[in-house]
Amino acid sequence: MNVRKIVLLFGMVSLLGLALAACGGKPDLGTAENPIIMSFVPSGDTQDIIASGDTLAKMITDRTGLTVKSNVGTDFSSVREAMCAGQAQIGWLNTFNYVLANEQCGVDAALATSRFGSSTYAGQIIVRADSGIATLEDLRGKVMCWVDPASTSGYIIPRIMLSANGINPDTDFSQTIEAGSHNNVVTQVYNGDCDAGATFSDARTGIEEEFPDVLEKVVVLATTSDIPNDSVSFIKDFPAEMRTKVVAALLDISASPEGQEALNTLYNIESLVESSDSFYDVFRADLSRAGINIEDLAK
Repeated sequence: MNVRKIVLLFGMVSLLGLALAACGGKPDLGTAENPIIMSFVPSGDTQDIIASGDTLAKMITDRTGLTVKSNVGTDFSSVREAMCAGQAQIGWLNTFNYVLANEQCGVDAALATSRFGSSTYAGQIIVRADSGIATLEDLRGKVMCWVDPASTSGYIIPRIMLSANGINPDTDFSQTIEAGSHNNVVTQVYNGDCDAGATFSDARTGIEEEFPDVLEKVVVLATTSDIPNDSVSFIKDFPAEMRTKVVAALLDISASPEGQEALNTLYNIESLVESSDSFYDVFRADLSRAGINIEDLAK
C-alpha cells in the first residue's frame, strides 16, 4: 500500500470516528457525565453560598436521582450569562437578572423565595447613625456605596427612588463605590468608608455576628417600594419532566429542617414558594414608569 493510500485510509477512519462520536451525542442531562449546573449569585458571604449551594445540590440529587452540581457566579450578571449560554441550567437569580434573562433567552421562573412570611422585599439606603445625614437631600456630595449595577435592591430600585426625590445618582455624589455584595456595602458604611449605601432590607443583620453593634451604628435612612423576591429559574429548553422533579424536590427541601438551615445560610431564605414569570410584572412596570430600558441597565 503506498503512502497516499495509507493517508487516505487514516483520514477515513478519523472521520468515521468523529461521526460515531457525533451520533453518540452528549450524555443525558442529570447524569454524572453531564450534571445539571445550578448557579448562585454572590449576594452575601461567598463561602456560605458555596457551602449551602453544595448542600442543596446534594439534597436535590438524593431526592431525584439526578446529578446536580452547584457553583457561584463571579458577579450578579455572570449567572444570567451562563444560563443564556447554556452553561448553567438552574439559576438563583435576583429580580433584575431574572427579568433580563427572561427577555434575552427565555429563562423561566418556577419558584420565588420567601422571607419574613413574604415573597416581596424592599431596598434601603443606610448611613452611620453619627453621620449627620437625616434626609435624602443630605446625600448630595457624599460617598455612596452600591452593591453592583445588576443588583435590584442594591442599585436599580434605590436609584429610581433617589431620582424621584430630585437626587441624580450619577452626578450628585462626590464618589460612588461598587462593593460587590450587600454585606460589603453594610461593612463599608459601618467602617466609614462610605457615607451611605444601598442594600436589601435589612442587610445589616448579615454582618451582625462580626459587628454586634451594627444595628446601632448603622441606621436606615429610607426604604424603597416593594420588590418581587429572587427566583429559582430554569433555562428555556430544560426538560419539563425533569423540571417538575427538581421543583418538587426543592419544595420538599424547603419544608425540612436541614433544608431550611441551608436556605437560611444561603440568602436568609425562610422558604420557597411556587411562582411564575407574571410575578415579576410589577418590577417591569416600575422600570417602565421610570422610563428605564432594562437592556440599557445591562450595558
